[in-house]
Amino acid sequence: MVKIKSLCQSSFVRNVSVLAGGTAFAQALGILVLPLLTRIYSPELFGLLGVFSALLSITSIVSSLRYDIAVPLPESDESAANLLALALACLVAVTLFLAIVMLFFSRPIAGLMNTPSLAQYLWLLPIAVAATGAYGAFQYWATRKKAFGIIARTRVEQSIGGVLTQLLLGWGGAGALGLILGQIVNSGAGFWGLARRAFHEDRASFTAVRLTTMKEVARQYDRFPKYSTLEALANTAGIQLPLVLIASFATSVEVGYLMLAMRIMQAPMSLVGSSISQVYFSRAVDEHRAGRLGDFTARTLGGLAKAGVGPIIFAGIVAPSVFGLVFGANWQRAGALVAWMTPWFVLQFLASPISVALHVTANQRKALILTSFGLCLRVSMLYMGAKLFEVGYASESYAASGFIFYSICLFIFCKISGVSVKQLTGELKNSLPISAAFVLGAICLRLVLASFVV
Repeated sequence: MVKIKSLCQSSFVRNVSVLAGGTAFAQALGILVLPLLTRIYSPELFGLLGVFSALLSITSIVSSLRYDIAVPLPESDESAANLLALALACLVAVTLFLAIVMLFFSRPIAGLMNTPSLAQYLWLLPIAVAATGAYGAFQYWATRKKAFGIIARTRVEQSIGGVLTQLLLGWGGAGALGLILGQIVNSGAGFWGLARRAFHEDRASFTAVRLTTMKEVARQYDRFPKYSTLEALANTAGIQLPLVLIASFATSVEVGYLMLAMRIMQAPMSLVGSSISQVYFSRAVDEHRAGRLGDFTARTLGGLAKAGVGPIIFAGIVAPSVFGLVFGANWQRAGALVAWMTPWFVLQFLASPISVALHVTANQRKALILTSFGLCLRVSMLYMGAKLFEVGYASESYAASGFIFYSICLFIFCKISGVSVKQLTGELKNSLPISAAFVLGAICLRLVLASFVV
């Protein structure tokens, strides 16, 4: 037990710190420039970016048929290299198919989403999918090799490149094109650095790539395209499809508000949550083989609760008071949405990093059922909020559905990982003092801001 604790406090925490450091810089830069971007680009243009980003997320997550996330699993690097080659081959095929679709059907697709002006930018979608998919595939190879420093550096480079692209093109009057190109740079520009490092450092593994071996690993890991592809599609569609539906039910302006709110809320999540997820995945395989996955997952949840829940709650409390001041009077609505979305993102912050336990324990079928349920839940609640009440409540209904879904996810992930209720409550209880301090700070800040307004 002492040995496990020592290992957790050394390699695990060190790897998380490396990834979190790079992510921290990238997220801080993105947040710092938002007050400039919201004054250069209107909510409507952010809405177009939101719809484009939704399409990008939905298509790119399945562009490699999920063979990419299997790359860290094989014991031999040769098998992993063939999996990576298989993932890239699937990516090429999907990208070519998407390019043909966009060539002939971009206008009908944009019209269906009630955003006809987006049609002129949809030719960029296949390029974005190719870059994002390639980055994801090589990132999993880097995760396998525990090259977390390289991953962190690419995240910083992508963030800088994306921000500069959006600022410079925005000042030049490029409109939505500037936002979309910046998003592409931010999502996938780092794939070249990861690929170059992989081929340079692990050349011997990649020389073992053969078509026959690719077919073997395709059969060996066929549960990923069979179950994980639909699971990932349902999971991502559950988050992104409502943005498209809100644009259809209401206007792209509402999508712009929602996108800014989500970007602000996802900043602390990406700062720590995505870094822990990468490192958790790299260790979870070994911990599962050793029969320690439950204890390891419980400690991971405890670290997540201490590091991120407080800042998320703080943002939710102060957002309605500060958004108009920070981002401009046109963005007050986004601050109200942040408050609605806070319970959702607290649960997502805890559940998402340990979701890979489903893959580690070979529960892809359960993952598919869970995410399909989440998609149906979100779409149905959004529809009811828009049709049974008012269109203005579509976003609020979307936020409420997220909270319900991730509450269920956290329970299931803990059960599959072997985390007991006593372990979970104990870890969460230890984080209460930190979260309480953030809540107290947020209340004091709101009182100060209210006194200035009066």
